[in-house]
Amino acid sequence: MKDLRLAKLGSDGRTVVKVGSVRVGEGLTVIAGPCSVESEEQLLETAVAVREAGANMLRGGAFKPRTSPYAFQGLGIKGLQILEKAKRLTGLPIVTEVIDPRDVSWVCEYVDVLQIGARSMQNFALLKEVGRAGKPVLLKRGSHSTLEEWLMCAEYVLKEGNPDVILCERGIRTFESYTRNTLDLSAVPAAKELTHLPVIVDPSHGTGRLSLIPAMCSAAVAAGADGLIVEVHRRPPEALCDKDQAMTHEQFASMLRGLRQLERFLARSKAEPSA
Repeated sequence: MKDLRLAKLGSDGRTVVKVGSVRVGEGLTVIAGPCSVESEEQLLETAVAVREAGANMLRGGAFKPRTSPYAFQGLGIKGLQILEKAKRLTGLPIVTEVIDPRDVSWVCEYVDVLQIGARSMQNFALLKEVGRAGKPVLLKRGSHSTLEEWLMCAEYVLKEGNPDVILCERGIRTFESYTRNTLDLSAVPAAKELTHLPVIVDPSHGTGRLSLIPAMCSAAVAAGADGLIVEVHRRPPEALCDKDQAMTHEQFASMLRGLRQLERFLARSKAEPSA
C-alpha cells in the first residue's frame, strides 16, 4: 500500500476521534439506534432507551439509499430535525448518513458525525466534501471492496484536511447466502496494523440476522474493535427498514451489559504482567 500516506500507522500513535465528550479509540464506543428515523415518537423513545442502556452515540438515518426506488427513503430534513431534538433530550451525539455532496454543509448543522455508507464508499466527490466539512467521518467499508480500497477512501478524506476518520467494517459480499453479508472480523486487526485510525464494527449489516448479532459483537470486541454500531428499534416487526436485524430495547440493554463486562475483562488481561 505505497500510497497509504496520511492513514498509515506511524510513530505518533493511534488517533482518538473526539465527538463531544465521546472519545472514539479509547475504550469501547457503542453507537445505537434505528436504521431510519420514522417518526418523532419512534426515535425519541429509542434514543432514551439506548442512552439508559449505556450507548455513547445515537444513530438514525434521515436519508436512506435503498435497492428499490419504491422502498422508504427516509424523512430528509424532517428526520434531521427529529435527530437534533433527540440530541437535546438525551445528550447523545448524532451519527447519520449523508449521500449527496450537495447536502453535506447543511446536514452538518444538525449532526455530529457524518456517515459514509457502504454504497457511497467510492463516491470520491462525497469523500472530498466531507473531508472539507470539519466534522468527524464514519467510513463504512463497501461490500465488494478490498482492505486497500477501503483505506484509500479514508485517505481521500484525510487529504482534504480532516483527521477525524472512523473506519467501520460492516461485512463483505461473498458466495454465502445464509447471512446478509460475511462479517470480516480479520479486517479489524488488519486495519489497526496498517493505520492509526479507530476501527469499529457493524454486526447488524454484517450478518443481517438478529440471532448472530450478540456473538459477533463479542467477537468484534475480542478482535480489538474500538466500537460497535448496532441497529435498535422499539418494535422491530414494524420497522420500515432492516427489521430482521434490529434489536429490541431490552435485547440491546442485555447485550450491552455483557459487552461491558467483556471490555473490563480484556482491559484487566492487558494490564496484567505476563508470566
